[in-house]
Amino acid sequence: MKYIKQFLIILGFSFLGELLKTILPLPIPASIYGMALLFIALVTGIVKYEKVKDTGLFLIEIMPVMFIPAGVGLMSSWITLKPILLPVSLITVVTIITVMMATGWVSQIIIRKSRKKDE
Repeated sequence: MKYIKQFLIILGFSFLGELLKTILPLPIPASIYGMALLFIALVTGIVKYEKVKDTGLFLIEIMPVMFIPAGVGLMSSWITLKPILLPVSLITVVTIITVMMATGWVSQIIIRKSRKKDE
């Protein structure tokens, strides 16, 4: 019963994200709205971490299974993707490196600010 309650809390925030997507004219996916709302609720204490912890960990553990349909879809589209494989691969590599660099920089900024705050 605990898992169902926790899942319903996460699902509720996902539903709120869907509502925001229909209301706001921004090109942001509904899942991002939902995650942002859940994050804000966790940071402000509206939702306690313990209220969603176990189900959140479970969803993270099964996340690789969710990529199987996408992989099968790519395999079935091989004929279409073959001519553009090199450009798509280059774009993917550049994007991955850019995201890793940006994440590192942001992490360093946050760590430096938290160290200054502790001093």
